[in-house]
Amino acid sequence: MKAPPLSRKLVLEHAVRSADGAGGYALSWEALGTLWAGVRPLTGRDRGGLAGPVSVGRYAVTVRAMPVGSASRPVAGQRFRDGSRILAIRAVSEADAAGKYLTCQAEEEVGP
Repeated sequence: MKAPPLSRKLVLEHAVRSADGAGGYALSWEALGTLWAGVRPLTGRDRGGLAGPVSVGRYAVTVRAMPVGSASRPVAGQRFRDGSRILAIRAVSEADAAGKYLTCQAEEEVGP
């Protein structure tokens, strides 16, 4: 496999839950680090939301592979941040037989 172009800096974030004092929790996001990535658009669609139509874009995000269990290895449920853009990670798989790269299936939602 030819090395993919990894030309975008994305911040990998994971969700942190903290008690809200009323029996529930508040969700915040904590940065785990910055990764160089290649982002390729896949598909897009519109769906209805409470405040109007929401545009959903799917992307394939390629990053260098890290060992399983490493804090900088993306997993489903985390997200990438690119400035104000958020790409929610839905699935992660190896991109090549040698295991040098990972492909993350990610979604971006843009509302009204």
